[in-house]
Amino acid sequence: MNTLLDQLNPELLDPQARALVDGVQWWDLPGLGSDDPFPVAVLGEGPPVLLLHGFDSSFLEFRRIAPLLAPHVQLFIPDLFGFGFTPRPKGVVYGPESVLRHLDALLSRLTADQSRPDQTAADQTVAVIGASMGGAVAVELARRHPARIGSLLLLAPAGLSGRPMPLPPLLDRLGVWFLSRPGVRRGLCKQAFADPAASVGPPEEQIASLHLQVPGWADALAAFARSGGFAGCGSPLPSQPLHVIWGAEDRILRPPLKQAVLDLLEAPVETFEACGHLPHLDHPQRVVDRALTLLTS
Repeated sequence: MNTLLDQLNPELLDPQARALVDGVQWWDLPGLGSDDPFPVAVLGEGPPVLLLHGFDSSFLEFRRIAPLLAPHVQLFIPDLFGFGFTPRPKGVVYGPESVLRHLDALLSRLTADQSRPDQTAADQTVAVIGASMGGAVAVELARRHPARIGSLLLLAPAGLSGRPMPLPPLLDRLGVWFLSRPGVRRGLCKQAFADPAASVGPPEEQIASLHLQVPGWADALAAFARSGGFAGCGSPLPSQPLHVIWGAEDRILRPPLKQAVLDLLEAPVETFEACGHLPHLDHPQRVVDRALTLLTS
């Protein structure tokens, strides 16, 4: 299938990102208001693990841990609905519920698809790794599917505390315009790493902005902002085993936000030193070691 993602892949500066794009499948998922299929990177063999990226990001966020995990588990890495390289159908309400409906459909496809090599049974649980906003999505998904979702690994989770704060019209558009500025995106990219001088270069900056070329990016992001997004998702906690990894030098989640989440959690919380808001990019091998211990035990 010739897509914008296929066209952009040769231009990617990061070879791990190019390899991850090569693993993308395009899935028809009913009931989401789109005749176009949805991207899901699929690689590896073994127990299924679902990876969920953060706000205004894409599946490429997991480019560094995917090749380390794939020899041990089978990875399913979608773009969340309305984000990344997904289609943006018109007339659809963008917000948390649409994100979760998309994942409901994806889980149904995993259950029904008996053509995959590992023949995943309907009663086999799926482990989940959620990063930043993807952590809140993972928690919500676990509550919706208590028998289908297994262990959870949350990487600098956002949206577990607080309450939704919808942006009113005009302000939502102003926020999207602000996020589209090249200088702003470069600054946010650098802010997410513990040591931007050593970690951030043209490949990282390119990946942070690549999905802005998808038609409908601005409209969908503004609509999501009007919805209030994911907030207050940590209470009540789901029943599944849950582990959290923080970065000691996270400049995205400020100390009060961290403390609010810590007050909610009745689960182990681990802090990685010399680590920012993206443990899976700052310390991919350490995250993979922890994931394999927690999610496949």
